[in-house]
Amino acid sequence: MTTYKEIFGKYVRSVSSDPPTAAGEGEIWYNTSSNTFKTVVQVGAWASGGSLGNSRGGGASAGTQTAGLYAGGNAPGYVNDTEEYGGTSWTAGGTLGTTRGYVAGMGTQTSALAAGGFPGPSNGATEEYNGSSWTGGGSLGTGRYGLASAGTQTAGLAFGGTSDGAQNSTEEYDGSNWTEQNALNTARRYLAGAGTQTAGLAIGGTTGPGNAVTTATEEYNGSSWTSNPTGLNSGRGNLGGCGTQTAALVFGGLLTAPAPGTGIALTEEYNGSTWAVASTLATARYFIGGTGTSTVALAMGGRQSPGALGNTEEYVPAAAVKTLTTS
Repeated sequence: MTTYKEIFGKYVRSVSSDPPTAAGEGEIWYNTSSNTFKTVVQVGAWASGGSLGNSRGGGASAGTQTAGLYAGGNAPGYVNDTEEYGGTSWTAGGTLGTTRGYVAGMGTQTSALAAGGFPGPSNGATEEYNGSSWTGGGSLGTGRYGLASAGTQTAGLAFGGTSDGAQNSTEEYDGSNWTEQNALNTARRYLAGAGTQTAGLAIGGTTGPGNAVTTATEEYNGSSWTSNPTGLNSGRGNLGGCGTQTAALVFGGLLTAPAPGTGIALTEEYNGSTWAVASTLATARYFIGGTGTSTVALAMGGRQSPGALGNTEEYVPAAAVKTLTTS
């Protein structure tokens, strides 16, 4: 029988107290005080970043944790502000041509796309950002707000939203025009999106006509949506999201609808099949922006009754001691 020592080159040592996380990384040990086997695992944790210059929620978010973008939103009152994040602080960028909130964003800090939004009720405006200014692009075929998105400026995906009720419309952007695609299985608004144009993810949101929150998770393969029978642990709308179809992150939102209400700090991670509860945001909120990956994410702005927030938080890996079980 092969031993742990032969496989990993280390013995399972017995200790009365856990070693520091850095010292215990990659090791399994037996804690004689608790009579348990333990190890060190990487988990995500939220840490405070620099606040937005203009507090708001419902803006278009794009980019990465160290090169983020947030445009438009509700402060209250709709704004056209654009701010760029450099990893520690926000600076002003070029303003949107169309003032709006509840707008979808995708792409990078120097090549972003903003689509839809409110005022409406049928706002299909699309704008492209080059790192300094916004220019008009092709309008959505179905104008709406509270929609979600995935992808890039030249290969974008927009889905869900509302104009006169929850919608299931899906459209793809090729860098100049939007084309209608197969619809979501669950019509909804104020949902979160992640992934790419050919591997997208639709998460949560609110359905009509009673604005009930949903746990629904759907995966897009470039032509159609497939419902995952395992949805979010907590159904919610007005949440933030980021990552890929097989490694996504959602955070914040409202457990009941409609807004205004009390936002939550709940975070969940997706591994391509199931959702697991993760570290909570330091500041609970809804209409929150999100970008980055499932392990290196950025959460920005949002609302918490009675007003808008400028808080920014960064999700980063952190080492933690975990007790091993048979499950």
